[in-house]
Amino acid sequence: MSNRRQFIQTSAAAATLGLGVMPSFAQSRPELLRIIVGFPPGGTTDAFARRVGEKLRGVYANNVIIENKPGAGGQLGVMTLKSSPADGTTMLYTPASMLTIYPHSYSKLGYKQEDVTPISIGHSTDHALAVGSAVPESVTNVKQFIEWAKLNPGKASIGNPGAGSMPHLLVGRLAGIANIQITNVPFAGSGPGVPQVLGGQLAGMSSPLGDWVQHLKTGRARLLATSGPTRSPFVPDVATYKEQGFDELVVREWFGFFMPAGASQNVKDRASTLLRAALIQPDVVAAMQPLAAHVEPTTISEHARRLQADSVLAGKLVQSLGFRADS
Repeated sequence: MSNRRQFIQTSAAAATLGLGVMPSFAQSRPELLRIIVGFPPGGTTDAFARRVGEKLRGVYANNVIIENKPGAGGQLGVMTLKSSPADGTTMLYTPASMLTIYPHSYSKLGYKQEDVTPISIGHSTDHALAVGSAVPESVTNVKQFIEWAKLNPGKASIGNPGAGSMPHLLVGRLAGIANIQITNVPFAGSGPGVPQVLGGQLAGMSSPLGDWVQHLKTGRARLLATSGPTRSPFVPDVATYKEQGFDELVVREWFGFFMPAGASQNVKDRASTLLRAALIQPDVVAAMQPLAAHVEPTTISEHARRLQADSVLAGKLVQSLGFRADS
């Protein structure tokens, strides 16, 4: 059912764009496009950028390369874009956090949000609160987890993909709302934490939904909530935080394409049009299905509004936790 829904959404997007095939803009095609990724090769952000880059090769530019700039939790990628020419030859593909959360959680950054300009969201994902064998099977929703945590002080150890990440902020805010003690266990990405939940060393973890879909059939993990504004089609039986009474915990985290702030309107419009055409290609959409992620092409103005709205949300969450990344 989710595949059919995704196909309908993709077809609608194509009709909206009026793009039956990839437009060429051949007269203004540069020789080379760099897509900067602020993380090492092999991760989801890098893999998605490479897939989209292949669609842009020979269409947006004669050649497309992915330039990995790992460092400082993704900050180096943004700083590299900031110092790049604004002539349409450089883009950045990055999680939203570098531009929505970091300005609130770091006292000093090597960039400002105004140093870059949004072009289109690429893909988005809900976050999930998952628990494993360390939590009784009778706990199947957030309120039951809260009751269990109150009865078992010190046992509610919850991992996350990194201190100051959106999953960390979500579960930290949940602890504040519910007045429960949660032991925060940050990892360098989701990979190291998931096995500890499955093995019972950790009570649970707050991380992207795609980390858990493959483990649900085994019964070794249970999802208590997802963070999107509506239920995820990938786990339609799992209620959202909002449905369970936690209206503050609504976010669908996105990954977006950006250009340097000085890019002209013509350069931005061309990039937006060709990116959206690339994103709705069936194999690009299909590649996100196993990760429980959505391809989400947006206009420049839609992307800008999402950036601002999520910046406000992130600011409130950071302030509520009193979190400082560099303290």
